[in-house]
Amino acid sequence: MAEIQKIIESLSPLERKIIPHLNLSLKEIKQQTNLDSTSLLRALRFLENKNLIKIKLTKKKIIELGTNGIYYKKNHLPERQLLILLESRKVTPLEEAKKLSKLSDNEFKVSLGVLKSKALIELKNGKIFLAASKAELSKKTFEELLLEVLPIEEFKLQPEQQFALENLKKRKNIIEIQERSTVSFTVTELGKQVSGEKIDQELIEEVTPILIKNWKKNKKFRSYDIKSEVPKIYGGKKHFVNQAIEKGKRIWLDLGFKEMTSTITQTSFWNFDALFTAQDHPVRDMHDTFFIKNIEGALPEKKLVKAVKQAHEQGISGSRGWQYPWSEEETEKPVLRTHTTCLSAQTLASLDIKKDLPAKFFAIGKCFRNETVDWSHGFEFNQSEGIVVSREVNFRHLLGYLKEFYKKMGFEQIIFTPAYFPYTEPSVEINAFHQEKQQWLELGGAGIFRPEVTSPLLGEPIPVLAWGPGFDRLMMMTYKIKDLRQVYENDLKDLRGKEVMVG
Repeated sequence: MAEIQKIIESLSPLERKIIPHLNLSLKEIKQQTNLDSTSLLRALRFLENKNLIKIKLTKKKIIELGTNGIYYKKNHLPERQLLILLESRKVTPLEEAKKLSKLSDNEFKVSLGVLKSKALIELKNGKIFLAASKAELSKKTFEELLLEVLPIEEFKLQPEQQFALENLKKRKNIIEIQERSTVSFTVTELGKQVSGEKIDQELIEEVTPILIKNWKKNKKFRSYDIKSEVPKIYGGKKHFVNQAIEKGKRIWLDLGFKEMTSTITQTSFWNFDALFTAQDHPVRDMHDTFFIKNIEGALPEKKLVKAVKQAHEQGISGSRGWQYPWSEEETEKPVLRTHTTCLSAQTLASLDIKKDLPAKFFAIGKCFRNETVDWSHGFEFNQSEGIVVSREVNFRHLLGYLKEFYKKMGFEQIIFTPAYFPYTEPSVEINAFHQEKQQWLELGGAGIFRPEVTSPLLGEPIPVLAWGPGFDRLMMMTYKIKDLRQVYENDLKDLRGKEVMVG
C-alpha cells in the first residue's frame, strides 16, 4: 500500500484524469476525459514510466487511392477506355485510336504497353489489332479489381493484388501508400490496484505568491520522479543547409575574400557570352537552360559589348575566336543563371586594374539547370564560386586555395583531374570520395580564365584563378545524406535529428 500511495502522490493532473478510466479503450478514455490526442499520449507515457501500464505501438501500411486512382475508379483505367474503343473496331490506326480515345499522350502510351503486355492487342504497321476474345474483354484485370477494394492494409493483399499493386506503383498518382501508427495499452498488475479508482486527493503543483500567503499545514506537494523520462524538447536552430552555407562563407571570408551577390535572373550576355561560351554551344540549348519568355534583358555599356563580340567573332591577340556572326539579340535573352560564374564576370568588369588588384572574391548561391533528377543531380543547386585576380598567381595557387577550402569543410580525400571548359585553360575537375556510395563524386570545375574572357572584361589578359564547384553535394557527404533530393524534403523528424554544424 505504501508503494501505491507513493505513486498516487506523484500523479500529474493528466494522469489523475485517466486513472478512473483505465479499464476502457483509448477512444472511450478520450471521450470521458475530453483530452486531445497529444495530451492523452503524454499521460499514457507517464503512466508507463510508473509501471502502471504497458504501451504497444503498431505500425501498418494502408494502400489508398491517389488522385488519378479516384478518377480512374469512377471512369475506368486508360487501358480499359482504349479496349472499349477497340472492341467494336478490331483494327484501328494508331493516330485514329489516340484521337478517338481522348487519352493524353502519356495515358495512351501506357495503355498500349499494358494491353500489349497482357497479349490483348498487337501492334503492326502503325495499327492496333485487337487480339482478345469476348471472355477476356469482359473480365476485369487485377489492377481494376484492386482499385475496387481500396483502401486496404498491405498485409491483407492476396498474391494477385500484390502483383497489381507493383504495376500501379509505376504509374503516377493512382495509388498511395500511407504508414499509420496505432497505440494500445495493457494494465500491469500494479496498475490494476489503482485502475478505475477516482483520486480526490489534491496536491500542490507549484509555489505561487497566493499559496505562500494562504499557506495551510495540511497541504501536500506532489512528489516528482526526477529519473523518469520527459518529452524531448527541440530548440530552435537554423536549417542545416543555411548552417553549411554560412560555414562555407566564413571559410572564404577568413581567407580574405569578399562576397559577390546578384540576382538569380541574368542575361545570356553575363551567363554565357562574357564567359566566351559560343552562341551555338550545346550548353545554351533549352535542354540545359531555363530561358525566360517574352522579355529582353538590358546589356551593359557598348564598349564592353563590342569587346565581347570581337572576342567571339575574331578573337584577341593570339586567338582566332569562334569565327561566327555574333548575335546581340541572342545575348539579350534572360535566363535563370546556370552557374554563379556570371557573378565573377560582372565583378571583373567592375574592377579598376590600376587600383583594385590583387583581388579575391567568392559567392555561394543558387543555380538552375534542366537536369534529369536523380540521387546526385537536381534542377536547382548551390554553387561555391571564387576568383583570384593578380598578375602573380598561377595554377599551383589555384589548387592550393581549393585544397584549403575542402580541408576546412572536412574533406581530406580530394583529387584533381584534367578537364575542359569553354572559359578556362588549363582546367581541372574536383572530385571527393563519397564514403556511403564508395565512389568518387564530381563536385565541379576550376581553372584559369582564358584571355578571351579576361581581355574584354579587364582590358588586358590578367591571370584570374576561377572555380565553381557544386555545394549541395558537399552537404550530402557532410550530413551523410544518400540522395540529393532529401536535402530539400524538409522532413521535420529528420531536421530535428540533424547535428548543428560547428566551426
